Amino acid sequence: MARTALTQLQDQIEAVRREAYAAGYEAAMQAIRDAAGRAAPSPAGAAATPARRGRPAGTQTGRRRGRPAQSDTAAAPRAASGPRQRGRRRGATGSRPQRGTNARLVEEVLQAFGRPARPTEIRTALQRDKGVEMAFTSIRHALGQLETRGAVEPSPDSKTWRHKGGGVSAG
Repeated sequence: MARTALTQLQDQIEAVRREAYAAGYEAAMQAIRDAAGRAAPSPAGAAATPARRGRPAGTQTGRRRGRPAQSDTAAAPRAASGPRQRGRRRGATGSRPQRGTNARLVEEVLQAFGRPARPTEIRTALQRDKGVEMAFTSIRHALGQLETRGAVEPSPDSKTWRHKGGGVSAG
């Protein structure tokens, strides 16, 4: 008899525990649904969908497969944050800088110096005079492009660069 009463008591405790768990789970899920509904108000009649990272479906540019890229308006704007936010100033429309901008900016800075300059001096001048933050790798790449065009030349020790004056500055 004592064993039967103990078993019944354990069963009752287990039933209460299950009911409490189910009630707590349901309350937590309701709180999540409420919070999700408040965080992202959806258009009238549309179901709330979770936010997605990356490009929206169907807006892949296809550059790797040789197809022409879609217009910039087709891609969703990406929020700038952290290191991606730094870099060249973007126009009022938020579009990417034009191709060849780095080389043009570096060439302008070297012309303004009128003497050989190191990449660190170029970078400092870009930040101070033009309000542009550029990585050293990008500066080195731009200097290589300008050297190929004949617009700049390295010093014999390859630590400084000078503007030749007669080079082509086309992008």
